[in-house]
Amino acid sequence: MAAATLIDNLRDAPAWIRKGGAVSVGNFDGVHRGHACIIQRLVRAARQVEGPAIVFSFQPHPACVLRPAAAPAALTTAPRKADLLGKLGVDALIAYPTDTHILGLEPGQFFQQVVVQHLAARAMVEGPNFRFGRRRVGSIQLLADLCQQAGIALEVVSPLLVGDRYVSSSRIRTLLADGKIPEANALLTEPYRLCGTVVVGARRGRTIGFPTANLDLDPHDLLLPPRGVYAGRAMTATGTWAAAIHFGPNPTFDDQSTKLEIHLIDFTGDLYGTHIDVEFLARIRAVRQFDGRQALIDQLTDDIKTARALAGEGTA
Repeated sequence: MAAATLIDNLRDAPAWIRKGGAVSVGNFDGVHRGHACIIQRLVRAARQVEGPAIVFSFQPHPACVLRPAAAPAALTTAPRKADLLGKLGVDALIAYPTDTHILGLEPGQFFQQVVVQHLAARAMVEGPNFRFGRRRVGSIQLLADLCQQAGIALEVVSPLLVGDRYVSSSRIRTLLADGKIPEANALLTEPYRLCGTVVVGARRGRTIGFPTANLDLDPHDLLLPPRGVYAGRAMTATGTWAAAIHFGPNPTFDDQSTKLEIHLIDFTGDLYGTHIDVEFLARIRAVRQFDGRQALIDQLTDDIKTARALAGEGTA
């Protein structure tokens, strides 16, 4: 399915988002399996009221404005979030620019201005722990009362339990920060990814038979995994390639700067200046210093063999 239409302000939003659809308000960072449960009900509710399925989120996370020092690193960019939500059936993602004005609205004001006036919602879908309005004082019970008064149907979806814990963006951040990539991916609707533009690096890789694409990340505020070597996939304009990913310094060459370098297995060609999306599948090992060129080559050969096995060969 196509990506959800990405809207960054309500004033110039297309008229069709006001055609009495279903709305869910939330950050939906990462678009994990718990979010997917909400979206499934949202899309069903939208069909019942014969309107669009709309997600209203804040860009950036409200904590970036209210508590910048404690703000969580993002799991997804707004365009990536729109892509993931669109695949689940969402028609529009409103990535509302977070400011003190909207965060200062009382719950009733937010409901009236956004849900009723701007979106003309006929249905809402939220989780039981949903909070809204200034200082997050609005509860799900208050939302239920406001919806009843406005004639808006409200469905509350129970959180998804995987193992002995609920699926949440914070749980996924912790797993990724610990390098537990498969465990994090198991909670997401698609594997964790970073994206960026290929820039000129030191070009050491090609001198030892392992050319890499050095990625300038875009944006720079996404959650980064621990330093290490990873198995993954690289999506280019020509296809999807199994990849061995190095994130961190190169101590063997006395280079302490942190870089994201991707070896696209079996790829030949020039990628400078192009955009690449990189999926992380598993952490193979930590970054370490090798005793000479041949020891590094031997280890890289093993890394690529492992990455190939985990990610699959060639283009998809």
